[in-house]
Amino acid sequence: MKTTLLAVVVLTTVASASSSSIAPPSTARASIATSPVAPSSIPTSSVAVDSRVFELRTYHTPPGKLDALNARFRDHTNALFKRHGMTVVGYWVPTDADKGSADTLVYMLAFPSRAAADASWAAFRADPEWVRARTESEKDGPLTSKVESVFMSATDYSPVK
Repeated sequence: MKTTLLAVVVLTTVASASSSSIAPPSTARASIATSPVAPSSIPTSSVAVDSRVFELRTYHTPPGKLDALNARFRDHTNALFKRHGMTVVGYWVPTDADKGSADTLVYMLAFPSRAAADASWAAFRADPEWVRARTESEKDGPLTSKVESVFMSATDYSPVK
């Protein structure tokens, strides 16, 4: 029986209080586990062949900083994302207090591929306009205390691909 090597990658991105509130995928810590598996058992049969790559990002803010973070996205980040080929799917805040309604912003981006995501993030981080916007918005302290990032592919039955 022919076997294929399956790699499972778990990404965790956490921005410290002194780092940028837009933590790039390249700063993620990766844990890789590999094991040989038969091709028929690779759990990709339900992944849509034509799926874009989606990135779900969750930002936690220090107390009182969520409005400033929302303003930075509204006034600067949205346009910069578009400039660098990042498609914004949407932005959300939790509705329940125990889930972070006072200090959490969740958003989703879409990219043609993971390589395109990496290139877009690199260009974004290097953009002088972003550097200025981040520096100015964080003059009274960082706007994030924790950043989480998860890359995803759509399933073949998902209405969004």
